[in-house]
Amino acid sequence: MSSGSEPHTADGQAFGSRGARILAVTGGVVIVALVVAVAVLAVRPAGGPVAPDAGPAAAASPSPGPSAAPAVAEIYQRIGPSVVMVRTDRGSLGSGVIAADDGTVLTANHVIADGGAVSLLFADGTRSTATVASADRETDIATLVPANLPQPVVPATLGGRVAVGGEVVAVGNPLGLAHSVSSGVISGVGRTATTDSGTLTGLIQFDASVNAGSSGGPLLDAEGLVVGIVVSIADPGQDDAFAGIAFAVPIGSALGGGGSGEGRGPQI
Repeated sequence: MSSGSEPHTADGQAFGSRGARILAVTGGVVIVALVVAVAVLAVRPAGGPVAPDAGPAAAASPSPGPSAAPAVAEIYQRIGPSVVMVRTDRGSLGSGVIAADDGTVLTANHVIADGGAVSLLFADGTRSTATVASADRETDIATLVPANLPQPVVPATLGGRVAVGGEVVAVGNPLGLAHSVSSGVISGVGRTATTDSGTLTGLIQFDASVNAGSSGGPLLDAEGLVVGIVVSIADPGQDDAFAGIAFAVPIGSALGGGGSGEGRGPQI
């Protein structure tokens, strides 16, 4: 029977001096193994697995994905140099957009329909008088030829996709607040609105905020392309205030194409 002073193995046999010697040797081997492992880990980055020496790793090539549409701020920066403030000496105020390399400005016809002398203020501060090159009451679109041009002339890019639910950005001079920007979506297409100029058809309905002074300004799609010219708002309260429904002439119609839904409101 053991004296009780020696530790026991799992099967109850005494773990005497021979066992101690074996343990010491085994422990030594374990310690050496641990030292080697620690040394290996010390030179391995982030403790990751040791890869075979296969030379410099090839850089991972990112997989191409769809390009993101520009943000509203980017669209505003792009279109800003093309947006114009339009006034007449009889008090009319509106907006316009440079539509060609020669500086031709598109605007709403009702902005300049009072017959007053037309003046323009470009984004860079250039001021100019302008003559009316064309005026179409049926589409409520007019074109202006400036006497002086900013340098450089930065025409907007016209044309784009129009779809209900598509994002849009409106830029203009609502209530005289120059170069204001708002965003929203296309709420409908082919709308009809009755205005002071008569009944306009084939309009784009959108919900980006616009007010008096916005008329003639560009309506842009999510890519920053001009898809329409702002002309009117719905006004159920008869207070000339924005009620969440606005209308724009599609750019194709504004440039001479053709352009139905219902709406009624003032020109702005």
